[in-house]
Amino acid sequence: MTKKIQFTLEYNQDINEYLDQHHPEICDFRILNQALDARGANRGKIPRYTYYVELLSPGEQFEALREVCPQVGEFDHKPIIIGAGPAGLFCALRLADYGVSSVVIERGDRAHSRMIHIAKFWRYGQFDDNNNVCYGEGGAGLFSDGKLITRIKSPFVQYVMNRFVDFGAPKETAYISNPHLGSNKIRALINQMTEYLRAKGCVVRYNTRVDRLIVDSGKVVGVELNNGEKLFSKYVVLATGHSAQEMYRHLHHIGVEMKQKDFAVGVRIEHPRELIDSIQYGKFAGLDLGAARYRLSYEDAKTKKGTYSFCMCPGGYVLSSGTEANAIVVNGMSNYARNSRWSNAALVVSVKAGEDFAQENLLAGLDFQHQIESKAFEVSKSLASGKELPSQTLKEFMENRLNPQLDKIKTSTPSGIVKASIRDILPSFVTKHLENALLKFDESLKGFVSDNALLIAPETRTSAPVTIVRDKESLESTSHSGLYPCGEGAGHAGGITSAAVDGVRVAMTLLRNEKGI
Repeated sequence: MTKKIQFTLEYNQDINEYLDQHHPEICDFRILNQALDARGANRGKIPRYTYYVELLSPGEQFEALREVCPQVGEFDHKPIIIGAGPAGLFCALRLADYGVSSVVIERGDRAHSRMIHIAKFWRYGQFDDNNNVCYGEGGAGLFSDGKLITRIKSPFVQYVMNRFVDFGAPKETAYISNPHLGSNKIRALINQMTEYLRAKGCVVRYNTRVDRLIVDSGKVVGVELNNGEKLFSKYVVLATGHSAQEMYRHLHHIGVEMKQKDFAVGVRIEHPRELIDSIQYGKFAGLDLGAARYRLSYEDAKTKKGTYSFCMCPGGYVLSSGTEANAIVVNGMSNYARNSRWSNAALVVSVKAGEDFAQENLLAGLDFQHQIESKAFEVSKSLASGKELPSQTLKEFMENRLNPQLDKIKTSTPSGIVKASIRDILPSFVTKHLENALLKFDESLKGFVSDNALLIAPETRTSAPVTIVRDKESLESTSHSGLYPCGEGAGHAGGITSAAVDGVRVAMTLLRNEKGI
């Protein structure tokens, strides 16, 4: 039986040399987990890596890490999966592992074609309803740093990591803590994944929008497409992502059970990467530790509202990510190398259902987001062309002033920025909580509040504003049988990995129902 050990090394120590010295009897090893601990680096504490390693002695063999799935044969009717983001694609992939092909319907185009539309939007303001940062092959995850960080506990997390490696992710993706693929690498991975699905008999339809679900006596039996075509299946998986506003309204219209959900809104905060590296790593900044990350949170004792950082993108970019021509939303991403001159993160404040928006209107959270996004566009349009992102320095925000000189401010966003007051865009309770929390954050990260920091607004799509209710065991809609709400858009995941895992869970439910797996 192989031996598994855990040990810690300084960041510049070589693992091979360590094992040669302390375990000369082994003939091979494999890393099961690797995690960087840079806490205290800004106070001179040496960063360290903690390793969990499996050792192989002569005559032993590593056990296979991958399962072999039985081939159960096709369903009578291919499952229909709406959405080709992480949830939808991994649902299709898991079904394909068992020899079951599906129909995947995506309103946008292939990733490479989608990029052409997005580049035109960023540069010229030419918006495409179906090909943008949220819609198209890969979903919103294609432009979110490719972060695979998750706090969920599921046996399918490792499956997701392994499958990413199968399709071209760096091998360390399978074992390092806080892995990320980068938006540049994940595009190629998604392309490989969909080509694999097609080779397995799946039908992947691009530039095709599902306009409505076909319901018969309370059971979803198929979908109607934007060209009027109807497709039928016993299983319809709804994996449309957190920005499919038309679908939310359609579900509400036909009586699918949903409930309001808390979310958060705020800004993107952008610093020079060197500043964040220096704050976090101290004298170790610039060494082989990668771009520094941070995670911040603060709860107001009076209001019980939290303000926290979200989707931190070291060495990344701030992107215009709206899904409407006359509305602005921002998000962040990094490429694999994380070598941009800037680092950014969402800095958001909790928005509570029934407190910050009306409880009587199920989709009031959607309207709350829309109002902020529309206001941001109006501000940008009044001051520039409407594509530029409203921005001000962090010091200006804290002092509630505007310096008209914007040409000296550098930023990562390809859409450009326009000087504007963040307080004119976000609700006053949000800006007040941001202001209070930033004072606390500067205490823990000295220099965080800086004239070199930029606030870019608004960050509104942190998560879905509703939950599509489903049975905890069957994962089927509680109001409409045959419908399987899935992933972040259904309110059951948050991020690439958890959405992918949810897609796998739904696939396993369908396999259990149909084939007894």
